[in-house]
Amino acid sequence: MCNPPLAWAAGNGHEEVVKILLGREDIDPNKPGYKLQPPLGLAARYGHVGVVKMLLERDDVDPNRPDDGGHTPLWRAVRKGHEAIVKLLLEREDLNPNTPSITTQTPLWWAARKGHEELVKLLLGRGDVNPSKHSEDGQTPLYCAADNGYEGVVEILLERDDVNPNEPNEDNETPLCCAALNGHEGVVNILLGQGSVNPNKPDKDGHTPLWWAARNGDEGVVKLLLRRDDIDPDKPNKHGETPLHCAACAGHEGVVKLLLGRDDVNHDGSDECGRTPLWWAACNGNKRVVEILLEQEGINPDKPNMHGRTPLWWATKNGHTGVIALLQPPISATHSTA
Repeated sequence: MCNPPLAWAAGNGHEEVVKILLGREDIDPNKPGYKLQPPLGLAARYGHVGVVKMLLERDDVDPNRPDDGGHTPLWRAVRKGHEAIVKLLLEREDLNPNTPSITTQTPLWWAARKGHEELVKLLLGRGDVNPSKHSEDGQTPLYCAADNGYEGVVEILLERDDVNPNEPNEDNETPLCCAALNGHEGVVNILLGQGSVNPNKPDKDGHTPLWWAARNGDEGVVKLLLRRDDIDPDKPNKHGETPLHCAACAGHEGVVKLLLGRDDVNHDGSDECGRTPLWWAACNGNKRVVEILLEQEGINPDKPNMHGRTPLWWATKNGHTGVIALLQPPISATHSTA
């Protein structure tokens, strides 16, 4: 389908041509072209402010008309970051600022996703904007901003009383969880400042924000999370693996030390397969972590997994000589004499 003349002129920003065409009585200002893109949508998409202004002055122009992807002119303008056009569109009282695309992403969702603070403010300035409308995979605007580390957008959204800081996506990942997973320390700090934020809420696999931070060796995020009085530093995932298990497995010495500094962390706990933090560290050859764990009271260096394999057995199997030396029991020096 070819674009009609008005759609062509609007999409290319030819203001004089648009003005002439709009002066005809037989013109349909909403007639779409390729992929059902209306003239207003094309002008908004490509940032042609003058054309958008002329079209919006017509009472018979539909500001909500979407293309074949469900993208309204506002959606297109927000997606491209055209602030001036967004302002013009929001001045229309008959505009619906919450209309999503066919993949259920609203203009606010995209503004948050892209970190456009000014656009987020403009959209939230409309009383009829839903600040928590999520996409088809359950991602709210707050989740998107937290996921990408946009601190300013997170702060703006959290000023709203109708924004739930704990609302998860379809995988049960909260904004705090994804911020911790991605190492966005600033966002984690902002979210933890909300008294209503649950620092222990796990995702669908039982991974808490602390679990992810420990797994990634992110000491800054781990420290922030451990400051919360209501944090559970020993909460395991669905396989019984705690943050200490993960840190020991990956060889994150700093995180291991931080966790061992807590009285409420089990230094020698087993996961569902009987593997302790020492077992994981020995199996992967993390010598320094093995040393740190062996210094702790109550550590059993011979504790086997569910198959009877000890840390020493696995260190030997994998050829970790440094770890073997730490775990190898001393050889008796007694000798018989002839």
